[in-house]
Amino acid sequence: MEKIDSPFATAYLRFLQLTRVIKALPAGMEMDANESALLHAVVLRWYENQPMTVREAIGLAQLGSPATLHKRITRLREKEMLGTLNLEGDRRAKFLIPTPRTIEYFSHLGQSMQQVHQSLAA
Repeated sequence: MEKIDSPFATAYLRFLQLTRVIKALPAGMEMDANESALLHAVVLRWYENQPMTVREAIGLAQLGSPATLHKRITRLREKEMLGTLNLEGDRRAKFLIPTPRTIEYFSHLGQSMQQVHQSLAA
């Protein structure tokens, strides 16, 4: 069997292996690509200590219309992947925050990445 000489082809093939592993999520954590993109945007902002408000999330035009984004937020909340937080003294602004289930989801993704990396290194 001939070895692949292109580092770009190798990198992409590793990416495909990783996505295959990631798609095998625990039951109840399945999301479509749009829900996943919204969750990633919200959690990344939270991780950077700049939590996103519901209003900001609904304004992410690259991810859909405000009505569509509102539905996605609602679905993510129903799946217990997002929670909300009000700051003391300001009941108007609701911040979107990850739930323990979301942390478990990202932990699963991280473990999957590590397993693929280890299997490729072996």
